Amino acid sequence: MLGTPTDKTGEVAGHNDPVHTDLAGPAEPEIRTIASSVVYTDNWIRLRRDDIERRDGSRGTYAVVERGDFALVVPAENGGFHLVEEYRYPLRRRSWSFPQGGFPHGESGAPEELARMELAQETGLRAGQLTRLGSLTAAHGMSPQCCDYFLATGLVPGPPDPEPEELGIRQAWVPRQEFEKMVLDGRITDDSTLAAYALLQLAERRGDIILS
Repeated sequence: MLGTPTDKTGEVAGHNDPVHTDLAGPAEPEIRTIASSVVYTDNWIRLRRDDIERRDGSRGTYAVVERGDFALVVPAENGGFHLVEEYRYPLRRRSWSFPQGGFPHGESGAPEELARMELAQETGLRAGQLTRLGSLTAAHGMSPQCCDYFLATGLVPGPPDPEPEELGIRQAWVPRQEFEKMVLDGRITDDSTLAAYALLQLAERRGDIILS
């Protein structure tokens, strides 16, 4: 069973609200950009080097990694979740996670559209319903990249269509208890997957979502 209450605007509830709102408007940044240059760029990433000045007048440099925002989907059914496993080159190992990804280079669209696309590509599943869980920054110490999180229910199987970079990807359904064991024993190390699970648990505690 899935509860999806709406707010006064009719939007599906479940996103994370800000802790506070600055009614006086945006303040001056604590760190000012003096100059900026692009060190490296390709279809997936842009590395920027900024010369900065701090509030106390001291100066330095800051490396910023620019990447497109992405979406992550928690496919839930029968008391468990569908996960995907693929080889992660930087880690030199395979790892499990929830389906996730960004639009291909040169393409754009709504976060919900991206979530549905990633779910279908990586697992073949189609979601009868998507519930927004929230939006979080992925690595706020070095990148402005954000992730939009969704819960997918009413799942319908279909053929997957992975991208060339996802060669060897596979998927499996695991019970919720097994998912938590995979986190503890290191089979799941992806921070976005853990963030998604935390947002799901918060929504469940609020009573916004009830999973059978």
